[in-house]
Amino acid sequence: MLHHLERPAPAAGRRALADLAPGSVANGVIGFIFAATGPLAVILAAGRGGGLTPAELASWVFGSFCLNGLLTLAMSWRYRLPLVFFFTIPGTVLVGQALDHLSLPEVIGAYYATALLMLLLGLSGWVRRAMALIPMPIVMGMVAGVFLRFGLDLVRGLHEDLGVAAPMVVAFLLLSAVPTLGRRVPPMLGTLAVGVAAVALLGRVDGAALGGLALVSPVVQAPVFSVAALVELVVPLAITVLVVQNGQGIAVLQANGHTPPVNTIAAACGIGALACAVVGAVSTCLTGPVNAILSSSGARERQYTGALVVGALAVVFGLLAPTVTNLMLAAPRAFIMTLAGLAMLRVLQSAFTVAFRDRCALGALVSFLVTVADLPVLNIGAAFWGLVAGALVSWLLERDEVRLARPPREGQHGAQ
Repeated sequence: MLHHLERPAPAAGRRALADLAPGSVANGVIGFIFAATGPLAVILAAGRGGGLTPAELASWVFGSFCLNGLLTLAMSWRYRLPLVFFFTIPGTVLVGQALDHLSLPEVIGAYYATALLMLLLGLSGWVRRAMALIPMPIVMGMVAGVFLRFGLDLVRGLHEDLGVAAPMVVAFLLLSAVPTLGRRVPPMLGTLAVGVAAVALLGRVDGAALGGLALVSPVVQAPVFSVAALVELVVPLAITVLVVQNGQGIAVLQANGHTPPVNTIAAACGIGALACAVVGAVSTCLTGPVNAILSSSGARERQYTGALVVGALAVVFGLLAPTVTNLMLAAPRAFIMTLAGLAMLRVLQSAFTVAFRDRCALGALVSFLVTVADLPVLNIGAAFWGLVAGALVSWLLERDEVRLARPPREGQHGAQ
């Protein structure tokens, strides 16, 4: 099965130091800051809503950053491409909803099963066939339904604590609307800084949640393999990784002249997800936004060094997960709601755009409505049933559109 994996480039070795340029370092730092602000808030919001303890949340953050940082270092160094791996954001939101009625060990069992499925698909070369089973608009209808909560939380955060949330929203809008400012200070970084300042000035920090500088002690829990959790989570998690997240990351790299190893990326996600499952962290994926930042400027053959910078920073960040988690949890609830909502705003817009732009719009609508209703059937969550209902409606009423929505069998991927 290994013959389906794309052949890597000669190992970078000492060449990585020679290839490291100030622009690559800057892109790497900016990319890491992006990953460590809004997406981190998504983890904390999902875990907090699911009733996880601070220790379990810190372990989740450790796996999502440190372990995926190590995978980023290995893959980017070996393939000499910007290949940054983090965690699936839609999967994180999906898990947050599942924790309302599933135990953490049951969710971890689904993590293991998802990881093995992704590893098998990568090693077998079946990734593209699996990606073509459900049209993208239906998948994104489900994603839009899952993400909608964060958009609503943004509004609720403003209503709940205007003093904290309003300055954050103003900072985000200003930095996004004025390109010259946004290039100097990434919008999410500026939003985080303004939010921290507002919390401090208003004296809204929960001192009881603060602690000193501490290294992580990962929480390892034995998985429980329940039918309900496996059916509810495995297929949606695999789809969010292979279709939504990896598809976005691969498209970004291809658009910037790279040839990402599609099968190897899927297999690497499986390996990373297995490691993350051990410490209770959601499945690994190839990130789109961070790889877009890294491949946006500089000599193409040197852009992989920016990924090495991201990976190294992620490892350190993950090791300090308890400190980071306690600092975030010490802030008022509206701070995390607003930060996560703003981070997800463009993603939610993209999900709606892809879902309802042209083909399979009726199936996408059904997928969205069933997911938003959030009514489990047979103890299986609504996201799974959203995919099933949307696909069924499209296959019955939009057959021609389903056929046209399928990606071509042969894409531009693999080693060259």
